Amino acid sequence: MKVVTVDQMRSLEEAAAPLGLTVSVFMENAGRAVAERVRDFLGGVVGRRVVVLVGPGNNGGDGLVAARYLHRWGAQAMVYFCTPRRPEDVNYQRVREAGIPVVDGWEDVHLKRLDEALRGCDLILDALLGTGHLRPLEGLMKEALTRVAQGRQGGHPAPGGVAALDLPSGLDADTGAVDPACLPADITITLAYPKRGLLTLPGSQYLGKLVVADIGIPPHLAADIPLEMLTAQGVAKRTPHRPPHAHKGTFGRLLVVAASPHYIGAAYLAGAAATRVGTGLVTLAVARSLQPILAAKLTEVIYLPLTETEEGIIHPQNAAVIQESLPRYDAAVIGCGLGQHPSTVELVTRLLMEAPLTTPLVLDADALNILAQTPQWWRRFSGRAILTPHPGEMSRLSGLPVAQIEGDRLATAQEMAARWGQVVVLKGPHTVVAQPDGNAVLSQVVNPGLASGGTGDVLAGAIGGLLAQGLEPFDAAAAGVYLHGAAGDMVREKLGDTGMVASDLLPRLPLVIKGLRAR
Repeated sequence: MKVVTVDQMRSLEEAAAPLGLTVSVFMENAGRAVAERVRDFLGGVVGRRVVVLVGPGNNGGDGLVAARYLHRWGAQAMVYFCTPRRPEDVNYQRVREAGIPVVDGWEDVHLKRLDEALRGCDLILDALLGTGHLRPLEGLMKEALTRVAQGRQGGHPAPGGVAALDLPSGLDADTGAVDPACLPADITITLAYPKRGLLTLPGSQYLGKLVVADIGIPPHLAADIPLEMLTAQGVAKRTPHRPPHAHKGTFGRLLVVAASPHYIGAAYLAGAAATRVGTGLVTLAVARSLQPILAAKLTEVIYLPLTETEEGIIHPQNAAVIQESLPRYDAAVIGCGLGQHPSTVELVTRLLMEAPLTTPLVLDADALNILAQTPQWWRRFSGRAILTPHPGEMSRLSGLPVAQIEGDRLATAQEMAARWGQVVVLKGPHTVVAQPDGNAVLSQVVNPGLASGGTGDVLAGAIGGLLAQGLEPFDAAAAGVYLHGAAGDMVREKLGDTGMVASDLLPRLPLVIKGLRAR
């Protein structure tokens, strides 16, 4: 599903006008679609008390149309105006003609009528400010939202919750910044397409459940927009097919070069994740002394024991061994738990820089840190790879400060993917997957439970497993990010986000895939 900026949304609406989709048509479509989503959220609206907070412009107009439909379907709707509307406004007139109770907030002394309406109502529809209003919340709009927030903190007034029309008022649709008076919603009904700010912190934490309402924009008008939101429907199309006549070779061969004495578990997590996303054969290439330890834990994989230094580190001479082995594999994951011992630096540098590589790679963790030690490393690296940095690793790879990276994660990932000519997965809240041509996807997931050691190894293994099964790098990265996030959310739902560990994700990965196939 496409994700748009405010300017892109405006351009789409303008492009639709010659097709007969005027502002009034969009407003009618939007209001009805919002009313339908409210009805679904409440489980029916007959007899339900709904307060619609109406502001200026099109967002307020959409709210008036929604109020009219809710009233028509049996709701006890009331409209509370926080700014005046012109008497000739068609939707204003229709609300009056329908007999819907209205209150002009500027005449409501001490907001007594608002307090009365809020008491025991089933839902508050925030239709104050939309994407075109970046001014600070002030005056009556601020007072009304504050009154609702205070009531909710006291256990009332809206047992059914708060619904935001297009976005919570006071949320910047492009940046995700929020006004101090912004009212968190239980459901946000965004129109046509999600806006970037809805998938950016802190704004994404004000949405509640995000649903998208179709307002009639033909999909072909948005075809060239380069950003999408990761959805179950989109990822279901990317998951590998499982033919009934398959054998283990059908589902790919993956080589995982990982682990050092201090980070043995990284190889286990990456290898196990690859098996859990359906990879046919997984081989762990590890230091010889670590193989028995891992074999006791992970029995479903093949091992490639490698000679080692006195410290138990994979010896640099194994670069040639790995290079010779790579053509027998469909993909490889390099870096999980390797460490940065001088011998490891030499191994990875020789492996990645000294010979052309044709096997697609996932480069994670210490492989990235070692790459970053070579100035303009991307000019020497000739392979095709998916890079999976967290912000600190991205800083080392790019030379940009972490604060700048976090200030615009999407732009950073897109810029670096283009510069390096590789797919980039910038991990963190709302993980970004970008490819060199500028196309990118954003994850909806914000899960602090995933902020623990080893979850990145699970992600690298999952992406590598999908890559080995024949997915293109961008599709493998996007699908891996989705599966990883959905598995994390599944664990959080059962255990909470405190105490979640990386291995909790492993048995959930096939469950997520099963759910996708059942759609």
